[in-house]
Amino acid sequence: MTAFKINIPQSDIDDLNRRLSGVRWPAAPTEDPWILGTDQAFLERLLNYWSSSYSWREQEKWLNSFPQFKCAINGHDVHFVHVKGEGTNAKPLLLTHGWPGSFIEFLRAVPYLTTPSKFGGDPRDAFDVIIPSLPGFGFSACPTVTGVGPKYVASLWKQLMDSLGYERFFVQGGDLGASVSTWMSFLYPDSILAMHLNFIPGTYRPFLGSAADPISPQEDNFLKVVADWASREGAYGALHKTKPETLAFALSDSPVGLASWISEKFHAWSDCGGNIEQSFSLDDLITNISIYWFTNTIASSMRIYVEGARVPLNFAEGDRVDVCTGVSVFPKEIPMPPRSWVERVYRVEYWKMMDRGGHFAAMEHPKLFAEEMKSFFGR
Repeated sequence: MTAFKINIPQSDIDDLNRRLSGVRWPAAPTEDPWILGTDQAFLERLLNYWSSSYSWREQEKWLNSFPQFKCAINGHDVHFVHVKGEGTNAKPLLLTHGWPGSFIEFLRAVPYLTTPSKFGGDPRDAFDVIIPSLPGFGFSACPTVTGVGPKYVASLWKQLMDSLGYERFFVQGGDLGASVSTWMSFLYPDSILAMHLNFIPGTYRPFLGSAADPISPQEDNFLKVVADWASREGAYGALHKTKPETLAFALSDSPVGLASWISEKFHAWSDCGGNIEQSFSLDDLITNISIYWFTNTIASSMRIYVEGARVPLNFAEGDRVDVCTGVSVFPKEIPMPPRSWVERVYRVEYWKMMDRGGHFAAMEHPKLFAEEMKSFFGR
């Protein structure tokens, strides 16, 4: 395990600026903004800011203000942030991001989690925060073998926490992080104190055989909502888990294409009221995109969908995730199941309907996210 600092070569920054200066725009559609995908007017504004006002070096300095490390686990070079909480009894909390996010998703929430006394809180509520980058995301090396899906990542994270000296700890995740956290709780229940989710994994399926409870009207409606959502919004996921390489060439070569592919999801999955900058600053959006760009990991980040589809969270009769589980349901999250559907497998002991926020909860409302961690894990 070694300390790590981000230091992007100036030649890579110069190459990016060259590419940003030579964009060929498509003909703008006549539909309303965002109806057919990324709004061109927004993307032009983002590009103008990126090329004229945005400073990677300033953002790099901010990222490096968080203690970062690299650790070799089973042949995988894993990057992670590790911030110790105040006091002597801080509780270890493992946070796992998803796609198209990165470890940056949680950074705005870190001060609230690690030093609550600075914000009028009780230092006894502090956490030791560990934020790894998924394999093939950001500064974690791209896997050189197949099979590195959420279930496999769960085993890597268990070894990471062991190496840090944490025998028992809390886990939290949304998106792919929810899958990793669920696998950890299923495979290593004795190590997980409790699990918090702000999303239920898309591959999750409880046992529905003849011995199972009949599907309720509420559950049946949820399944119809998911099917409708998939037909309207799920094309990205279908491509990611079937033919990701076809898209990877374009996104790896064009920063504007990459920005379009990622920013559309931040717009669609957030509680932004149609204005993406209401939920995220341009600096944070571009920094997240830049991490994908400078590490050239968009291709490997999409491949985890292939691996997740090969080993889905499909549970057999009698299977249980018997770890105390809390769920926060943010109103602009992509379709979330009713509690009864989750309780078919998970031991849900906390379920809260939030009044604001979406898929990127920690990034969109960092203080509110931290308060939810205290509310649930403090129990």
